[in-house]
Amino acid sequence: MAEVSQSRTGRKTETRYAAENGNGAGVVNRRARQRALAIGITDGRENGEPLAELKELLRTAGVATAGVATQQRPKPDPDRYFGRGRLEELKAEVAAADANLVACDDELAPRQERNLESALGVPVVDRTAVILDIFADHAHSAEGKLQVELAQLEYNMARMRGLWTHLERLGGGIGTRGPGESQIETDRRLARDRIAALRRRLRQTEQNRGVMRAERERSSIPRVALAGYTNAGKSTLLNALTGAEVGVANRLFETLDPTTRSFELSGRDYLLTDTVGFIEKLPHQLVEAFKATLEETTLADLVVHVVDASETEERRILDMHAVDEVLDEIGAGDKPRLLVLNKADLLSEDEVHEVTLAHPDAVLVSALAGQGLEELRERIEQAFAETLTEVELLIPYNQGGRLHELHEVAGELERTDGPDGVRVHARVPSAELHRFDDLAVA
Repeated sequence: MAEVSQSRTGRKTETRYAAENGNGAGVVNRRARQRALAIGITDGRENGEPLAELKELLRTAGVATAGVATQQRPKPDPDRYFGRGRLEELKAEVAAADANLVACDDELAPRQERNLESALGVPVVDRTAVILDIFADHAHSAEGKLQVELAQLEYNMARMRGLWTHLERLGGGIGTRGPGESQIETDRRLARDRIAALRRRLRQTEQNRGVMRAERERSSIPRVALAGYTNAGKSTLLNALTGAEVGVANRLFETLDPTTRSFELSGRDYLLTDTVGFIEKLPHQLVEAFKATLEETTLADLVVHVVDASETEERRILDMHAVDEVLDEIGAGDKPRLLVLNKADLLSEDEVHEVTLAHPDAVLVSALAGQGLEELRERIEQAFAETLTEVELLIPYNQGGRLHELHEVAGELERTDGPDGVRVHARVPSAELHRFDDLAVA
C-alpha cells in the first residue's frame, strides 16, 4: 500500500509509493516505472478530455497515465470514493491497463484511501499528494522548501495511523495501548513539534520580507503582480518585460518562489512580481503554507491576470474562475486587474478574432514572440495614470537632491532652468504629494 515515510527526527517527510515487483515488495521509481490509472467523479456535463488536468499533473510528476476511469454521481462515496459496484469494474480496469498506481482527482479522506487500496490491490494517491510531490521537486529556495515540508506534514498528520498497523497486533488488553499506539502518539508529537518549528521559521522569513516590502513602499515604486493559472506563461512574460532570465519550462508549477524584477516605463520604475501559479482545487494546505508568498499579490497595486489564449474558451473560463477563487481566498479579490491573453503566437487568424470578441478588454500578447508587449506596457501605464497628479515645482539649485527624489517617484520630468532654480512640471503619485508641498509653485 502507499507508504508515508516520517523520519524519527521529524525533519523530512516524503510520500513513497510501494508496489509489488517480480522480486517482492519494492519502491517504484516514479520517474520511470509508474503507470497510473486516473480516476474521478463527474456530473455528466463535462466537455473535452476527461481528467485532463490530473493527467497533466501526473505528467509533470513523471508518471505515465495508463488510462482514465470515471463514475457519474452527485458526490463521492464517503467510504470508498466510488460505489461498490464500480469498484469491482475498476479493479479489472487497473489490471487491463497494467497500472501500478491509482491517482484520484480529488483529495481523499484517509479511510477512502485505505478502502480503495484494499479493494484494488495497488497504491492509491490523491490529487493533493501529486501536487505536493511536484512542489517538493520544484522548490529551490530555503523558504520554498520549508513551505512544502509544512504542507506535507499537515497533509500526512491524518494519515499516520496507517504507518504502524504492523505494531498494533502487539498491543492487547482492554485499553489496547500497546507499542503500536504509543509509536503513533510519539510520531504525531514529533510531527506537531516540527510543524510548530516550521511555522516559527516561516514567520521569521515573512518578517524579513516585510522589511524589504516596507523599503519598496517608502520608495513609492508602483508594484505589479503576475497572477494566473499555472503554465499560462507568467515567467516568460516577466522575462519579456524586464529582461530577466527566470527559468521557464512547459510543465505545471515551474515557478514556486516569488521573483521580483524592475522595469521602466516613460522614465518611471515599476516592480513586477511573478508568483506561484494557481490551479483548480488548489489544496488548502498549500494556500496556507504559501500564504506569505501569495501575499505579494495582495500588496500589489495592479494584478496582471495572465491567461493561456491557446486553450478553448471553456477551459479559459474555468482557469480564470480558479484564479479568481484563490485571489478571493488570499484577500486580493478587489485589486485592480488587467487581463492578458498570452500565447497569441499559437492562434490562427480566426482564433485571434474569436478570442478578442470574447474578451474585448484584454490585451493579446505573445511573451515568447514579443507580440503585443508595447500595448501591454501602455495599458500598465494607463492603469497607474489615475493615481498621478500634475504639479508645478520650483527646486532651488542648492537642493539638487530633491530633484533626484522627485525623479524617483515621477519618472520623466519637464524642466526649465531659471535664475532661482529648476522649474519642474511632473506627474506625482497622489500619495507622495505631501513630500513636495514646500516646493509647489503658487
